[in-house]
Amino acid sequence: MNPGPNHGMNHMDDNSTMPPHHHSSTTASHVHGGGGGDTMMMMPMTFYFGYKDVELLFSGLVINTPGEMAGAFVAVFLLAMFYEGLKIARESLLRKSQVSIRYNSMPVPGPNGTILMETHKTVGQQMLSFPHLLQTVLHVIQVVISYFLMLIFMTYNGYLCIAVAAGAGTGYFLFSWKKAVVVDITEHCH
Repeated sequence: MNPGPNHGMNHMDDNSTMPPHHHSSTTASHVHGGGGGDTMMMMPMTFYFGYKDVELLFSGLVINTPGEMAGAFVAVFLLAMFYEGLKIARESLLRKSQVSIRYNSMPVPGPNGTILMETHKTVGQQMLSFPHLLQTVLHVIQVVISYFLMLIFMTYNGYLCIAVAAGAGTGYFLFSWKKAVVVDITEHCH
């Protein structure tokens, strides 16, 4: 091994679109290879626009060409759009599953000994029901996608960050136009 000044940063040296000061703002991490040896990878800590040796979520999914970056951009864009659509679909399903409203009437003593009928509205939902099971599965999918989008953004690759933001914006524009604007405090990673 050559412990020179650029050891472990060779994957960034080939990228002509990366700023020259980028090498000073990286964090080293050791990766244990399957062959028993350690290799050193440098993780960028500032935004950059490059397309060589960009790892996307998994170690085997590496972007090396402009075409691969364009494909990754489209895939990330669509994933962010899907995330926004999934949020709206879950809200719609929840509203539809809570339509089963029952009205219960009960006699209540009124003034002067009269009997009044008081009506109470109850919304029926059960924990062990198909709508709740479906909501649970969709919630897990939504959480996983939100963390994937967060990790993609944390690559600090400008193209991928733009894909996340543009996809989320486009998805919101397409799917949320009929929805009343309500801030969801339970939203993950926004």
